[in-house]
Amino acid sequence: MKAVILAGGLGTRIAEESDYKPKPMVEVGGRPLLWHIMKSYAHHGIKEFVICLGYKGYVIKEFFFNYYRHTADLSIDLRTGAHEVLNSQSEDWKVTLIDTGADTMTGGRLKRAAPYLGSETFCLTYGDGLSDVDITAEIAFHRKHGRLATVAAVQPPGRFGVLNLASDGGVTSFEEKPSDEIGWINGGFFVVEPSAIDYVSGDEMPWEQDPLKNLARDGKLAAFTHHGFWQPCDTLRDKRHLESLWESGKAPWATWIR
Repeated sequence: MKAVILAGGLGTRIAEESDYKPKPMVEVGGRPLLWHIMKSYAHHGIKEFVICLGYKGYVIKEFFFNYYRHTADLSIDLRTGAHEVLNSQSEDWKVTLIDTGADTMTGGRLKRAAPYLGSETFCLTYGDGLSDVDITAEIAFHRKHGRLATVAAVQPPGRFGVLNLASDGGVTSFEEKPSDEIGWINGGFFVVEPSAIDYVSGDEMPWEQDPLKNLARDGKLAAFTHHGFWQPCDTLRDKRHLESLWESGKAPWATWIR
């Protein structure tokens, strides 16, 4: 099975980083978000990736083109340029990098990637969110329910606490906003049948708009509820939070090192 990763957006809300690199290349623990996502899929046995490039896609191309040597011990003859790879810790992944256009929407990027996907079920996600979603269980759920697409439904953590006020102006209690008040949202980890791509009309179509709405209308969209960790990296605040989790040695999404 292949995993498609949408990695072409601008990332305007984290411009401090994305002015110089694509958002999926923002680093957590010295590694790009994209690498963390791929490690998660590889942990579930999915090691073939189709990455949809757009904004500053050359940065992602250069990262993977040089990845084998950057993770290796090398012997280099500086006079001739001859070199020998002595030892490499590179992952056993196959990565296909597709330029899907600077202004193409998410659905359009998926449609452009279709020729590289074949006729088998595939996974789909965004390049800017980390989670410990059980991808193996989601694939099994998808196959059991027989829909054209399955989305991991998540409940984002409440960002603001709640004050309970008394009539005299005092505060009777304070509590964190529970996540279940927000409801279920698109968590960005999909399992998809190739025919679902027919719901995308062209480059201008966001996957999250008419395609998902029409799949739901036609009874072709299932929801796999995920109650664990889920965190997008949209802002510097999000990045710092993910960094602190990584530095603690207890990053919830890093299932491959548990």
